[in-house]
Amino acid sequence: MYIRVNPRDNVAIVVRPEGAAAGSELPGGIVARERIPQSHKVALRDFATGDPILRYGQAIGYANRPIPAGSWVREDLIDMPLPPSLDLLPLCTAVPSPLPPLTGYTFEGYRNSDGSVGTRNILGIATTVQCVAPTVEYAARRIKAELLPRFPNVDDVVAVTHSYGCGVAINAPGAAVPIRTLRHISLHANMAAQPLVVSLGCEKMQPALLFSNDFPVLESGAPEHVLDQGNVIRLQDHRGFAEMVGLIMEAAGKRLAVLDRRRRETCPASDLIVGLQCGGSDAFSGVTCNPAVGAAADLLVRAGATVMFSEVTEVRDAIHLLTPRAETPEIARALIREMQWYDDYLAGGRADRSANTTPGNKRGGLANIVEKALGSVAKAGSTAIRAVASHGEKVTAKGLVFAATPASDFICGTQQLASMNMHVFTTGEGTPYGLALVPVVKVSSRTALAEKWHDLIDMDAGTIATGHATVEQVGMDLFQLLLDVASGRKKTWAEHWGLGNALAPFNPGPVT
Repeated sequence: MYIRVNPRDNVAIVVRPEGAAAGSELPGGIVARERIPQSHKVALRDFATGDPILRYGQAIGYANRPIPAGSWVREDLIDMPLPPSLDLLPLCTAVPSPLPPLTGYTFEGYRNSDGSVGTRNILGIATTVQCVAPTVEYAARRIKAELLPRFPNVDDVVAVTHSYGCGVAINAPGAAVPIRTLRHISLHANMAAQPLVVSLGCEKMQPALLFSNDFPVLESGAPEHVLDQGNVIRLQDHRGFAEMVGLIMEAAGKRLAVLDRRRRETCPASDLIVGLQCGGSDAFSGVTCNPAVGAAADLLVRAGATVMFSEVTEVRDAIHLLTPRAETPEIARALIREMQWYDDYLAGGRADRSANTTPGNKRGGLANIVEKALGSVAKAGSTAIRAVASHGEKVTAKGLVFAATPASDFICGTQQLASMNMHVFTTGEGTPYGLALVPVVKVSSRTALAEKWHDLIDMDAGTIATGHATVEQVGMDLFQLLLDVASGRKKTWAEHWGLGNALAPFNPGPVT
């Protein structure tokens, strides 16, 4: 059994977990000329040197030698094509018509004074510099052990620590990316947009820089009341470690008492801001989990929610399929702007988008970044692209939004945290990835992974490959699961185990 995604495809991926044995007959009378592992490609016809190899109806490369039908089409047999030219892209030529609104869907969330809506009720302790991270993490452990049990309506205590804040060119244009990312995370909806703040005192990213409107390259509107007395603890003002920790715990106790009085209330699904990401992808990702997430994304958009897809290098080779879906020429040009920025960024490091694919991606059947990108963009569903946000910017538009991020799992998740209150993460090879500030719903591309990692994977999309479910069915199940998790009726496995990867702000600026 194999899967051919598009009628134009001249390769297909093997479905059986044991792969296709040499000499076995495949559908269409193709005979495997060698053993072909699960999720890897089989040639459906003879290829001459230079022939295009088509998957998803698109050329993922060109044969660099003759390949007989029934052969295993491996990475070393394929020359990667050039990326789509950014100067010749179609703009707004196939803008999808709006889908019928989806009404009546709600979740139980926490309304915040700034208008945002949380899916969790968390005491967040924001930090301005990495130097204070161990102290804040120590204090957070004590707060969770000694104080949190007295406040049953508070979900968690999270130390928002990171690797930024000093030893950098703080006024360089690139510094705007980590600063605005950390500003928006510090004001996260799941922290009631009201953090405690711990500063060292001598760092370059002072609290006033992080939360005021004085830095010209940042968005306006930061709530300067965060800097009011009692909200900021500066460690260099105090005597000894015990006093520092005691002050953090004292402030935390007061804040916990306020958070404990909050209650969930019914909110429309339009208050969800869902970030989409993939990691540990395989050749099934673009057939099962990513299309299912795309179906759920369409449902969320129909319900009025915000859906963010990201990962520039995993969009770049499919950009010609996305600019036609942009709602306006300005949005299409913004997509192109983000692709060009990242092309230049990689070139400055003497790299290109081919550096993206990992050994695990290749083990899972992905020959190159082109094939990976074509499967990755399936997460974006089928609706019009309504907005583009640059690195670290807060997303405010409703509907489908491209939020520019690197493809690195940890950096992408960190940047999406600037906006999202829910996260969906698809995987083929598997990862225990999680984020402390938002629920992360993990969706597997293969049933074998869901069974192997039964206490890490929240939903199995592998049933699509075996014919036991459709993309639309799994998409609806995921949509319903997101509402349940957002409401606190269900926990993700990452929440159950307390898995939260460290924040990794993207810093394209100079380090001094």
